[in-house]
Amino acid sequence: MTTSFYPPIRTLMGPGPSDVSPRVLGALARPTIGHLDPLFVQLMDEIKGLLQYAFQTSNELTLPVSAPGSAGMEACFVNLVSPGDTVIVCQNGVFGGRMMENVERCGATAVMVQDRWGDPVDPAKVKAAFTDHPEAALLAFVHAETSTGVRSDAETLCAIARDHGALSIVDTVTSLGGIELKVDAWGADAVYSGSQKCLSCVPGISPVTFSPAAVERIQNRTQKVQSWFLDMQLVMGYWGGSSKRAYHHTAPVNDLYALHESLVMLQEEGLEAVFARHRSNHEALVAGLEAMGLSMAVDPEWRLPQLNSVLIPEGIDDAAVRTALLNEFNLEIGAGLGELAGKTWRIGLMGFASNPRNVMTCLTALEAVLSRQGYTMETGAGLTAAKTRLAA
Repeated sequence: MTTSFYPPIRTLMGPGPSDVSPRVLGALARPTIGHLDPLFVQLMDEIKGLLQYAFQTSNELTLPVSAPGSAGMEACFVNLVSPGDTVIVCQNGVFGGRMMENVERCGATAVMVQDRWGDPVDPAKVKAAFTDHPEAALLAFVHAETSTGVRSDAETLCAIARDHGALSIVDTVTSLGGIELKVDAWGADAVYSGSQKCLSCVPGISPVTFSPAAVERIQNRTQKVQSWFLDMQLVMGYWGGSSKRAYHHTAPVNDLYALHESLVMLQEEGLEAVFARHRSNHEALVAGLEAMGLSMAVDPEWRLPQLNSVLIPEGIDDAAVRTALLNEFNLEIGAGLGELAGKTWRIGLMGFASNPRNVMTCLTALEAVLSRQGYTMETGAGLTAAKTRLAA
């Protein structure tokens, strides 16, 4: 007979999902009410305002898509891209490739700007692509590439798109709530994220926001959006500002309780304090890893404090290390992805999981597991370096 499932208590330090706060888990367990209940509609309005704070935008079309970040990505592409369009897509990791897939499935042409995995998007290459393709209507890029731990200069890239009369589509799945993100100030047009990373909410929700220029493009479409569920003109009937809401779908009521709570926590701490916490714990982790003789895969200027990409030392069994960490320490770190599979580990310090305790836990566990594989290091050097950095 099948019995109830009781998961172990893990420390989640991979590329996502991240550890979820007890406050957020508690919100998830509150009584379910109807998705058109007046009190739930009030909660929807609060979520919208909290997301506007997180995104740093006044965009009216700001809402959580009732599906994971991949659906947020599709929502941006299917609403803004029409058959025959030309879209410049930047790829410096796995998720730029997924953007290309979306463009092509919309019947458009993707002009690819390629950079080495581990490097940021090169603005000069983007400018050259617009010169070669003046017909391009959109620029798509990843702000914080989850597969590599690299930040690209979103402000500069959005400005390039704007200078060439194009709109921008920006993946902020890993950046929202972890590093600076200023949608309005940077002029980003269609931005999507996920609930399960730096927001430390349960997976399954994708915050999105669209600028007035993006909304105008959606409204001027001559063809139906290819996805009924993700058609923003229909979704706005449910998430719009009027008191009368049109039924579109049954929202994940309890998941939205959780999102609301995670956003309240973000607002309580304040964005600048949140960013500083992520930086501090990242610097301590890096100090500890380097004291153990390990190397980071990304140059300091472009590293993500919430997702640390670490080069695997020669002769170390990648899978065996991750398996031992999980089975013996209940600690999850991520494997390399795509071109970096087997070459890097991805260590997340996202949202609620970005704290000194997790830094120390990770360094202690890594030292124990690596030592068994014959890796030579000074015992305790990582912990000492991390503690020194945190005390500075």
